Amino acid sequence: MLCLASSIAFTAPAQETQPAPLSYDCYRATTPIHIDGKLDDPAWNKAPWTSDFVDIEGAAKPTPRYRTRVKMLYDDKYLYIAAELQEPNVTATLREHDSVIFHDNDFEVFIKPLPQTESYYEFEMNAFNTSWDLFLNKPYNQNGKPDNSWDIAGLKTAVAVQGTINHPSDTDQGWTLEIAYPLTAFNSRQTVPTPQPDTTWRINFSRVEWKPGNPKEDNWVWSPQGVINMHVPERWGYLHFR
Repeated sequence: MLCLASSIAFTAPAQETQPAPLSYDCYRATTPIHIDGKLDDPAWNKAPWTSDFVDIEGAAKPTPRYRTRVKMLYDDKYLYIAAELQEPNVTATLREHDSVIFHDNDFEVFIKPLPQTESYYEFEMNAFNTSWDLFLNKPYNQNGKPDNSWDIAGLKTAVAVQGTINHPSDTDQGWTLEIAYPLTAFNSRQTVPTPQPDTTWRINFSRVEWKPGNPKEDNWVWSPQGVINMHVPERWGYLHFR
């Protein structure tokens, strides 16, 4: 067969403009938050939801099959994260800490508390409340090395399933989760000042969803990355403490 690639000039498509990263105003919690996964503490009523997650590559891709959204608060000790994941069949398999959680359907947090540095932190959890936490000195595409020895000291997490986990015979509503992420969690790797009003971090959230019979997972995120890669921190959203 004759190959014409060498004799025909192709015009590359114009590069699409990457949308600006999203932003979230995170307010102080005015009443206690009990970490049980249920999102029913009065403090959450004053925290706005993020926009619904979109495909990791952006809104031009198909809309995720199920809604995912997040809200956040903070106080002197913790960054609080609540998430709602719609799911008609809630499943999980992994129960060992620091398993590769995205082999299950999962929820992921990427935090860069010192935006001027290359380093950042990753946290993943599944519907069994099994977690994986790691520190990266820089992104993988810059020869970054994951440090699985880092653990989030004092972390509190919980999951509430609206249905029955691992029972495909019924229809679930989904699962909700709460995270109390200690503001001192970074101290074993770097000095991170306690956030004050007008402090800004970079943050993003990802949901990995496996479709039965499909060998590739879906990746749904809050602030789109433009590429199938969460490890591009300059495309994460802005977390503004207020």
